Amino acid sequence: MSKQGDGHVGVVAGLVRSAFLVNAVYTESGREFGLTSQQGQLLCVLMARPCGMGELGTILGLAKSSVTGLVDRTERNGLVRREPDPQDTRAVRVVLTPRGSRLVDEFYAETCRRVDKLAVGLTDAERDTLGGLLSRVVLENKVPEIFLELDEHRA
Repeated sequence: MSKQGDGHVGVVAGLVRSAFLVNAVYTESGREFGLTSQQGQLLCVLMARPCGMGELGTILGLAKSSVTGLVDRTERNGLVRREPDPQDTRAVRVVLTPRGSRLVDEFYAETCRRVDKLAVGLTDAERDTLGGLLSRVVLENKVPEIFLELDEHRA
Protein backbone atom coordinates (compact mmCIF):
# COMPACT_ATOMS: atom_id res chain seq x y z
CA MET A 1 0.00 0.00 0.00
CA SER A 2 1.34 3.43 -0.91
CA LYS A 3 1.53 6.28 1.51
CA GLN A 4 -0.49 9.35 0.69
CA GLY A 5 1.68 12.02 -0.86
CA ASP A 6 4.52 9.76 -2.05
CA GLY A 7 3.49 10.17 -5.70
CA HIS A 8 2.27 6.60 -6.12
CA VAL A 9 -1.12 5.02 -5.71
CA GLY A 10 -1.92 1.36 -5.28
CA VAL A 11 -4.00 -0.80 -7.60
CA VAL A 12 -7.28 -0.22 -5.76
CA ALA A 13 -6.90 3.54 -5.50
CA GLY A 14 -5.60 3.71 -9.06
CA LEU A 15 -8.54 1.81 -10.52
CA VAL A 16 -11.11 3.70 -8.45
CA ARG A 17 -9.62 7.09 -9.22
CA SER A 18 -9.37 6.14 -12.91
CA ALA A 19 -13.07 5.27 -12.88
CA PHE A 20 -13.78 8.74 -11.48
CA LEU A 21 -11.68 10.29 -14.26
CA VAL A 22 -13.56 8.41 -16.98
CA ASN A 23 -16.93 9.23 -15.39
CA ALA A 24 -15.93 12.90 -15.35
CA VAL A 25 -15.16 12.67 -19.08
CA TYR A 26 -18.61 11.17 -19.74
CA THR A 27 -20.18 13.98 -17.73
CA GLU A 28 -18.22 16.69 -19.55
CA SER A 29 -18.84 15.23 -23.01
CA GLY A 30 -22.47 14.55 -22.20
CA ARG A 31 -23.06 18.13 -21.10
CA GLU A 32 -21.79 19.38 -24.46
CA PHE A 33 -24.08 17.00 -26.34
CA GLY A 34 -27.15 17.58 -24.17
CA LEU A 35 -26.87 14.18 -22.48
CA THR A 36 -26.45 12.96 -18.95
CA SER A 37 -23.43 10.73 -18.43
CA GLN A 38 -25.77 7.74 -18.07
CA GLN A 39 -27.51 8.57 -21.34
CA GLY A 40 -24.10 8.78 -23.01
CA GLN A 41 -23.18 5.38 -21.58
CA LEU A 42 -26.50 3.93 -22.74
CA LEU A 43 -25.98 5.19 -26.28
CA CYS A 44 -22.43 3.82 -26.37
CA VAL A 45 -23.69 0.40 -25.25
CA LEU A 46 -26.33 0.43 -27.98
CA MET A 47 -23.78 1.30 -30.69
CA ALA A 48 -22.82 -2.34 -31.01
CA ARG A 49 -26.35 -3.77 -31.09
CA PRO A 50 -29.83 -3.46 -29.62
CA CYS A 51 -30.21 -4.75 -26.06
CA GLY A 52 -33.03 -5.93 -23.85
CA MET A 53 -33.90 -4.03 -20.71
CA GLY A 54 -32.52 -6.71 -18.38
CA GLU A 55 -29.26 -6.85 -20.30
CA LEU A 56 -28.95 -3.07 -20.14
CA GLY A 57 -29.46 -3.20 -16.39
CA THR A 58 -26.66 -5.74 -16.05
CA ILE A 59 -24.26 -3.89 -18.32
CA LEU A 60 -24.92 -0.47 -16.79
CA GLY A 61 -25.19 -1.77 -13.23
CA LEU A 62 -28.66 -0.32 -12.75
CA ALA A 63 -31.84 -1.61 -11.13
CA LYS A 64 -34.80 -2.37 -13.40
CA SER A 65 -36.65 0.81 -12.41
CA SER A 66 -33.56 2.92 -13.08
CA VAL A 67 -33.08 1.38 -16.54
CA THR A 68 -36.74 2.02 -17.33
CA GLY A 69 -36.41 5.67 -16.32
CA LEU A 70 -33.18 6.09 -18.26
CA VAL A 71 -34.65 4.56 -21.41
CA ASP A 72 -37.86 6.61 -20.98
CA ARG A 73 -35.93 9.89 -20.79
CA THR A 74 -33.65 8.96 -23.69
CA GLU A 75 -36.65 7.86 -25.75
CA ARG A 76 -38.44 11.18 -25.08
CA ASN A 77 -35.36 12.90 -26.52
CA GLY A 78 -35.78 10.86 -29.72
CA LEU A 79 -32.48 9.01 -29.35
CA VAL A 80 -33.71 5.45 -28.73
CA ARG A 81 -36.89 3.49 -29.25
CA ARG A 82 -38.28 0.25 -27.94
CA GLU A 83 -39.13 -2.50 -30.40
CA PRO A 84 -40.46 -6.01 -29.89
CA ASP A 85 -37.85 -8.66 -29.24
CA PRO A 86 -38.10 -11.21 -32.08
CA GLN A 87 -36.95 -13.97 -29.69
CA ASP A 88 -39.45 -13.19 -26.90
CA THR A 89 -42.77 -11.51 -27.65
CA ARG A 90 -43.12 -10.42 -24.01
CA ALA A 91 -39.86 -8.47 -24.10
CA VAL A 92 -38.57 -5.35 -25.87
CA ARG A 93 -35.20 -4.37 -27.19
CA VAL A 94 -33.85 -0.85 -27.06
CA VAL A 95 -32.39 0.42 -30.33
CA LEU A 96 -30.85 3.67 -31.48
CA THR A 97 -32.95 5.92 -33.67
CA PRO A 98 -31.28 7.53 -36.69
CA ARG A 99 -30.91 10.72 -34.62
CA GLY A 100 -29.42 8.70 -31.75
CA SER A 101 -26.96 7.00 -34.10
CA ARG A 102 -25.73 10.33 -35.46
CA LEU A 103 -25.41 11.83 -31.98
CA VAL A 104 -23.63 8.85 -30.47
CA ASP A 105 -21.10 8.76 -33.29
CA GLU A 106 -20.08 12.34 -32.44
CA PHE A 107 -20.33 11.80 -28.67
CA TYR A 108 -18.30 8.59 -28.90
CA ALA A 109 -15.51 10.16 -30.96
CA GLU A 110 -15.28 13.14 -28.60
CA THR A 111 -15.36 10.94 -25.50
CA CYS A 112 -12.61 8.70 -26.94
CA ARG A 113 -10.50 11.77 -27.69
CA ARG A 114 -10.90 13.02 -24.13
CA VAL A 115 -10.22 9.66 -22.50
CA ASP A 116 -7.13 9.26 -24.67
CA LYS A 117 -5.87 12.64 -23.41
CA LEU A 118 -5.94 11.29 -19.84
CA ALA A 119 -2.82 9.26 -20.67
CA VAL A 120 -1.05 11.98 -22.64
CA GLY A 121 1.97 11.88 -20.31
CA LEU A 122 2.71 8.22 -21.04
CA THR A 123 5.17 7.02 -23.66
CA ASP A 124 3.96 4.67 -26.38
CA ALA A 125 5.53 1.74 -24.51
CA GLU A 126 3.82 2.75 -21.25
CA ARG A 127 0.49 3.09 -23.06
CA ASP A 128 0.94 -0.41 -24.49
CA THR A 129 1.77 -1.76 -21.03
CA LEU A 130 -1.22 -0.02 -19.45
CA GLY A 131 -3.50 -1.27 -22.24
CA GLY A 132 -2.27 -4.82 -21.77
CA LEU A 133 -2.74 -4.74 -18.00
CA LEU A 134 -6.21 -3.22 -18.25
CA SER A 135 -7.12 -5.82 -20.89
CA ARG A 136 -6.25 -8.57 -18.44
CA VAL A 137 -8.32 -6.99 -15.68
CA VAL A 138 -11.31 -6.51 -17.99
CA LEU A 139 -11.11 -9.98 -19.55
CA GLU A 140 -10.53 -11.80 -16.25
CA ASN A 141 -13.62 -10.07 -14.84
CA LYS A 142 -15.69 -10.85 -17.94
CA VAL A 143 -16.67 -7.23 -18.57
CA PRO A 144 -19.02 -7.10 -21.58
CA GLU A 145 -17.74 -5.44 -24.75
CA ILE A 146 -19.52 -2.17 -24.22
CA PHE A 147 -16.97 0.30 -25.46
CA LEU A 148 -14.74 -0.49 -28.40
CA GLU A 149 -11.60 1.25 -29.52
CA LEU A 150 -12.44 4.11 -31.87
CA ASP A 151 -10.81 2.29 -34.80
CA GLU A 152 -12.76 -0.92 -34.04
CA HIS A 153 -16.04 1.03 -34.07
CA ARG A 154 -15.28 2.51 -37.47
CA ALA A 155 -14.34 -0.87 -38.98
